[in-house]
Amino acid sequence: MKFLKKIFAWWDGATIGTLLTTWTQGAPVGTDQFGNRYYQNKTGARRWVLYNGTVEASRVPPDWHGWLHHTYAEPPTKAPFKVKSWEAEHQPNLSGTANAYRPEGSLQKSGQRPSATGDYQAWKPE
Repeated sequence: MKFLKKIFAWWDGATIGTLLTTWTQGAPVGTDQFGNRYYQNKTGARRWVLYNGTVEASRVPPDWHGWLHHTYAEPPTKAPFKVKSWEAEHQPNLSGTANAYRPEGSLQKSGQRPSATGDYQAWKPE
């Protein structure tokens, strides 16, 4: 079953084709704080990531994202990203997790919507 999952389930880690390409043509470049591993081919023209766990693009930090898309020539391991003091730490997409944003009144938070203030008029068709 694990073998079939590696062939067809691209969303749950690297497939056999990706692993084979990485093994034959990939040169390791670095790893980020989430455990994702980054590679490039021998010429540096092609770059890719092997995710640590579920394949989710929002799990790639901004510095590595810029390198993957050829915005930066050097990977963050050689030229670290300059983080501003006011910037928050990168977080992956939290939708569907216990840490997802839940506004007041949503069923997952309290289920109690704030009462209407009456500062609008409802639209009525002519």
